[in-house]
Amino acid sequence: MKNFSNAEFSPEVIAIMTGALEAAVASLPEPVQASHVNMLAESILRTAAAGERNVANLQRIALMELQLVPRE
Repeated sequence: MKNFSNAEFSPEVIAIMTGALEAAVASLPEPVQASHVNMLAESILRTAAAGERNVANLQRIALMELQLVPRE
């Protein structure tokens, strides 16, 4: 995961990001790989740091970015 040590989020934004991550993970087919969860979380952190606060948008962007990652 990339370094987000300088990122600061309010409790409200953390709740929004948590909801987006949980919804994104729940939409993935089983079994869910840890690497996919990490990619989703990284996307949500990056997008929230850019100012997005809508749960559905955070989820949608993270899932779209996950689809763009090359598969091995």
